[in-house]
Parts: sequence; C-alpha cells; structure tokens
Amino acid sequence: MAGHRPPRTAPGPDDWTAPGAFEVAPGVHRIPLPLPNDGLRAVNVYAVEDGDGVVLVDAGWAIPEARPRLQAGLAAIGCTLGDIRQFLVTHVHRDHYSQAVAIRRELGTTVRLGRGEEPTLTVMSDPDWVPLGPQLHLLRSCGAEAVADDLVAAHRDRGAPLTPMAVELPDRWLSDGPLDLDGGRHLDVVETPGHTRGHVVFQDRAGGLLFAGDHVLPTITPSIGFEPALSPDPLGAFLGSLARVRRLPDAMLLPAHGPVAPSVHARVDELVAHHGSRLDQVERIVAGGASSPYEVACQLRWTRRERTMDELDPFNKMLAVAETWAHLVLLTAQGRLVASAELGVTDTAGEPPAGRAGAAPGSDERDEVLHYTTA
Repeated sequence: MAGHRPPRTAPGPDDWTAPGAFEVAPGVHRIPLPLPNDGLRAVNVYAVEDGDGVVLVDAGWAIPEARPRLQAGLAAIGCTLGDIRQFLVTHVHRDHYSQAVAIRRELGTTVRLGRGEEPTLTVMSDPDWVPLGPQLHLLRSCGAEAVADDLVAAHRDRGAPLTPMAVELPDRWLSDGPLDLDGGRHLDVVETPGHTRGHVVFQDRAGGLLFAGDHVLPTITPSIGFEPALSPDPLGAFLGSLARVRRLPDAMLLPAHGPVAPSVHARVDELVAHHGSRLDQVERIVAGGASSPYEVACQLRWTRRERTMDELDPFNKMLAVAETWAHLVLLTAQGRLVASAELGVTDTAGEPPAGRAGAAPGSDERDEVLHYTTA
C-alpha cells in the first residue's frame, strides 16, 4: 500500500476502545470505532491488507462520530475509504452493517452479509414494520408488560419514536465455504446463528485467526433474541454454533467488542459453562414457583456486576427478559420444563402491538403470556 506507515502498538485490555489502527497479526489491523451512549463503548473493525487495498470485516455504525475515526484508522495504514475492496459483515446489527451501506451509497463498495439475515431484512422492509416490534411482543408474551411500556416511553423521552428505517440488501450473500481474497489470503465463512439468525464468522486457518463478530466475545456473553425475525430457539442455535467453532482449530480471538484474546477455545468453554449453569439456575427458579419468563428474570442477576432487574435500564431489561425466555425455550426442548400459555392483559402501550400490524394503540387485543412448570 502506497504511503504505508507502521501501525501503533496495540494497547492493553483496559485500553481497547482507544482510537487508532493496531496491528494484531501480520497484515491485519484493528480499528475501534465509537458507540456513544452504548454500554459496549466501541466496535472493532478489522482492516485486512489485500493487495493494494483492504477488506474490512464489519463496518461500524453510520453515525457522525464513526466515519472520521474510520478514516483516521485507515490513514494510519496508508489507506482511504476508496481503498476498501469490500465489506465482510458478520451480522446485520446496525453497529456492524449500517456504515458499510452508507459508504456503498457514495463509493459503490461491495457489501457481503450472511444469507441467514435475509428474513430479518425482509421483515424490516415491510411498510408496517415497527422497530423493536418483535421485542415488544415478546416482552408482553413473557409477562413483562411494564418493561414494554417503559421501553416505548424511553424512546419517546429521547426523541426517538419507534418509526421504520430504510433497509438495504447486501450485494452478495455469504454462506458456509471458502472465501479467497485478491491478495492471496484464504478465509472460511462459518455460519454461526444464535446472536442473530444469519451471524457468520471468518476463519483464517493459515494465520491462526478467527474474526468472531459478536459470536464469541472475550468479557461479556453475547445477547440472543434481539432481532426483527426472532429465531424459535436462539439459545439452542447459539450453543450449537459454539460447538461448531470449538471443533475448528484453536485461533486468536478477534472479537467485535473487547480486546483481542489468545484462544477462541478457552472463551468458548467459558461461554458454554456459563449457559449450562444458567440453565440449571432457571430450572431451579421455576421449580421454586416462578412461572412467567419475567418472574424468572426478576430472580436472576445480570451483567458482571450481578445487578438485579430493578437496577437495569429499559433496554437491558428487555435483553434480560429475552435471554431468560431463550433459556426457558431450550429447557422445554430438552424436556426439563413444560410450557403453556394464557391470555394476558389488554395492550395499552400506545404503539401498534408487534405481530398485529395495524392494531390500534389501546385496543382490546391481548397477547398470550407464556408460563413454565417443571416436567
């Protein structure tokens, strides 16, 4: 690359959000981009040298703060936005996909995304679709009507009503198989549904690297159940994908959030153990008398700080209830619990209830509330 300058030395784990371009392996540079007002703080975009240009794994969120940070990171390795050959996006969440689409509008850069994200983009293309609609429906089905109402109110208080957004498809879909870059680097696309239905990771066998997106994160457990087209068993899919990645040769973990870590296998083992313990804990809580997913979630502790449900903001309460629901679904599939449903309270959230397109706010239509008992 013309004008190439040596990258800065990678900072320590406490510093992983610091701006710049940091060489994590020969020809691979980590560029952290900001996520303001988000607990994740930053998202790692990886610039992979590819001949006289670069391929970017993930793209960041299309917000004013992110673009100049990406340009500065690319400049540190002698590149511009025009040198990006293509974006390889691990999943459709906005902090990974939206900036790729924005840059494509200007420069025509190729954007590639996992085929499994097509149902989500189809849902988002529906003129009746409401952002967070499936999550609002899920919350009500989980007995968390108050959380759904608080989530809507929080968006209104921030001046961010639940209105549809423009949706754009990728140029090419990604599926399992080899992906050869022009510069001679060989990647393998590995489908890893769970965090989202179409999540993929990219394995560089020769380099001993795994571009893991949000599938394997070094310090937190990836969320599940946060997408417009909900999976019927997101935790089962996630654990199956972890098992698949565990069967691959061990590699350096290049995550989307957090510092680079030396072993994918070590972190996968920790994630599997965490969810195994959580499944046992959820089963015990149901055996103790909790019934709805919301009731169970209120007896669990959340985040690394062991917070109670009452200590979480509405968005993280939503994630907590969705994760609890996912554990209950898997326990039911395993025959450890039995699920049933009954009509819940009348909807009064002031938004068209998800899954009932066109329903009037405050209508007397009701969601079924899920209940679980021991088998």
